[in-house]
Amino acid sequence: MIYVENLTKYYDHFCAVDRISFVVRKGEIIGLLGPNGAGKTTTLKMLTGYFPPSDGTIRVGDYNMNDHSLAIKQMIGYLPESSPFYKTMLVYDYLMHVAGIRGIPPSGRLARLKYLSDLCGLKDIMHKTIGELSKGLNQRVGLAHAMMNDPEILILDEPTQGLDPNQIVEIRNIIRRIGREKTVIFSTHILSEAEATCDRIMIINRGRIVADGDTKDLKLSGQGTVIHMTLKNAVFDDVKKTLTDIAGVEKVEKADPADNGLVSVNITCRAENDLRELIYQKIKTTDWTLMDFHQEAHTLEAIFRNLTCQ
Repeated sequence: MIYVENLTKYYDHFCAVDRISFVVRKGEIIGLLGPNGAGKTTTLKMLTGYFPPSDGTIRVGDYNMNDHSLAIKQMIGYLPESSPFYKTMLVYDYLMHVAGIRGIPPSGRLARLKYLSDLCGLKDIMHKTIGELSKGLNQRVGLAHAMMNDPEILILDEPTQGLDPNQIVEIRNIIRRIGREKTVIFSTHILSEAEATCDRIMIINRGRIVADGDTKDLKLSGQGTVIHMTLKNAVFDDVKKTLTDIAGVEKVEKADPADNGLVSVNITCRAENDLRELIYQKIKTTDWTLMDFHQEAHTLEAIFRNLTCQ
């Protein structure tokens, strides 16, 4: 549905987005993850036609952004990071105003507002002014605004930023409901948010896509396996020397200090190796007592840090 090839954006001499390419299939919910300044917002603004790219192409269906930007914009609903509201307007009046701007016929506006009110949970705040709403309720109004023209694609920039845990769950549930019928792309740096909501995750760092896939695939592709071990009657330097002699062990590091004089270590192994049996056999040849021994599962947080803290 969306085809991006070698998309690039420069601000003077600074490259914010560096030749990224990807395809978004119809009906996907995609999370664009990355640290602050990674290029997430710039990418989304180019997808919406708000920013022209310095280079590269964007196609949505049969349309090219360079030649048919208006047609593409009519297919997209966009919620920016800071929603541009008229703070003194009632929610009802504001959304009716948006309906007029989006070209919805007067005869169909009320029905559209009722639908969006149910979808976004706005029934009890329609009579309130936007300025008196909480951040979470503002985001709901922003989602209704973005959905007003029933777009095929919904693009959301940090939709849960600044919300409390209850509000995050509410917005997440709305995104899931929308995702049953729409293609959704949203940016976030909240890893649990992306893992709970998305069909697919793209991690961007320094303007480049460094990972792309569903959560399961990303975890399977993690860089190395970590085994945690706690020993009694051992000295760390001896443990490190003994274990680094095993082929496939890349690193042995002290973990958090253990109680009662125990030594706790993290052993990083190559991803393709399962070295638990070899490590256990090595420990059996010593006088050390094995108190704890387990392999840690790859987490999205660990993968994210590995890919973006370089």
